[in-house]
Amino acid sequence: MAWISLIPLALISLWGLSLWRLLCSSSSSRSVFLSNGSGKRRNVLLVVAHPDDESMFFAPTILFLVSKGHNLHILCMSLGNADGMGNIRKEEFYRACAVLKVVPLEHIKVLDHPNLQDGFDKKWDHQLLAGLIEDQIKMWDIDSVITFDNFGVSGHPNHRDVHHGICKLLHGNSQRKIEAWELVSVNIFRKYSGPVDIWLSTLLSLSYDKQHICCLRNSNPRRSYDAMAQHESQWVWFRKLFILLSSYTYINMLRKVKI
Repeated sequence: MAWISLIPLALISLWGLSLWRLLCSSSSSRSVFLSNGSGKRRNVLLVVAHPDDESMFFAPTILFLVSKGHNLHILCMSLGNADGMGNIRKEEFYRACAVLKVVPLEHIKVLDHPNLQDGFDKKWDHQLLAGLIEDQIKMWDIDSVITFDNFGVSGHPNHRDVHHGICKLLHGNSQRKIEAWELVSVNIFRKYSGPVDIWLSTLLSLSYDKQHICCLRNSNPRRSYDAMAQHESQWVWFRKLFILLSSYTYINMLRKVKI
């Protein structure tokens, strides 16, 4: 049974090897993502539910889009006011976006609609979401949208409602050509596997048509940590551990939404 004592060493070695591979790799394993063949910059809208979603879940995607020079806009559907700190969290959101190099400030918008308040017990109307998101799409001439998938990574109902709101928008706007991508939710083992998930995500992506899946790697995970640290009101010990251990810090698997 002496081999059992080698398990911690093997896990640490795998973690270290995965992190080294991540730091040495390019930001994307699939160059087809948001590529239209013309080299033209895309107008991309990332839609999240609460301040800190961008840093906890979407940092690899944001850093990739910024590095490629796309016109990235971020729309946050609520202030995250469940604990009465909405205005504080809004300012933290702007600071985090600055760390992630999302500029100019006008590309970032946080809504405070009375019917879209933060909470596990708050049901968000999908038609209302579709209308508000459509307003931003028209204002910014968006051609690509990115958001949560049906499970919403953590299962938070606000995350899931944002997904359904965008699906309703897509089905109701067949005349407008909008490309939509969703962040794939993973099981709890992969979720807390840190950089090790770069191998699993890359392997699983091979079973998809390359036009419909993309793995975006974060070659600067420290930036994710620094961005989340701007959310001082939320920067408690378990979120610090989450940023360290979460696979979403190191890689995002995006899947094209079927319309």
